[in-house]
Amino acid sequence: MVVEKFKSGCIEANYERYNSQGRMFPDGLHYLNSWVNKELNVCYQLMESNDIELFSEWFKRWDDFVDFELVPLD
Repeated sequence: MVVEKFKSGCIEANYERYNSQGRMFPDGLHYLNSWVNKELNVCYQLMESNDIELFSEWFKRWDDFVDFELVPLD
């Protein structure tokens, strides 16, 4: 599971990028579902991949707007 905490003042720019470029996942990283808290500043994403390095690659594409936490689930 990925926990995304949107940086202060960046939410609009984050959604502009998302709307124009999508989630920008590297090949092999798969989105399953997501939920946003009621304040709209934290997103919880259920993801899967056989290569943990793909998460870092994806995080780099968004780290100007988002702080990420990766929580492995069994």
